This record gives sequence, C-alpha cells and structure tokens, in this order.
Amino acid sequence: MKRVLGLDLGTKTLGIAVSDSLGIAHGRENFRFQEKAYRQALNKVKEVLEKEGIDEIALGYPLNMDGSAGERAKSSERFKAQIEELCPNVTVYLVDERLTTVMATQWLYDAGLNGRKRHEVIDQQSAVAILESHLRKKEMQG
Repeated sequence: MKRVLGLDLGTKTLGIAVSDSLGIAHGRENFRFQEKAYRQALNKVKEVLEKEGIDEIALGYPLNMDGSAGERAKSSERFKAQIEELCPNVTVYLVDERLTTVMATQWLYDAGLNGRKRHEVIDQQSAVAILESHLRKKEMQG
C-alpha cells in the first residue's frame, strides 16, 4: 500500500501524520509557523513529500457542523490549491475533519497526557484522525 500524508492545518501549526506501508497512520510532528505564514507550512509539506516519496495527501477540511464551509475551510481550500501548484504530481483530498479534535483530545486524555502535553501534540493527533478517516474511506471504496 502506498503511503499517505495527513495534515491538520491551523493558523500557526500544522499537524503532520504519515501512513506506513500497511496503511497505519502515525503522528509525525506538530510543525509551528508564524501566524498565517502559510508559505512556511507549504515548504514543510514539500520537504516531507520529497523526503518520504509520498504523492497523496489527506488535508483536514474543517466544515461547520451544518456542513457549510466557513473561513477555516476556505483556508484549507487555498492551501490545497497551493500544494497542487507547488507539487503538481501530488493528489490532495479534502477530508471532513468535524470532531477529529474531540477524538484526538480523548485519545490523549485516555493515554494520560496532562493538559500542557495534550496541547503540544493535539494537531499531530488530529492529523492522525484525518488520515485514518481518509484511509478507511479508501478501503471501503475498494
């Protein structure tokens, strides 16, 4: 199975997860960048893609609970377009990420991480949840 990159884009952090050859998602890192300096995040994505030989991305798409696209979702749409322009051989999928932060917070709480530690890795764990959601959907589609 080919490897996939999972991303959770915030205004100053980028949660990164990568699937292994068995299709299991693993948290990679929380990349911090200057607030709204998305070019830094974009360069980090390109670096990981090149280093890992990955050509597919599952990018979190933070829709509102009613399914509409607010400003954060539009930011993900713009980031997707920028990735595709910078890396034309990469396929980027927008993945509905509603409730992934809730799931990731619960995982970290269950793992016994205190509030500060959870805060340090929450975006990375959200990227894992986004990536797992994408991989499950692909598996179901066959």
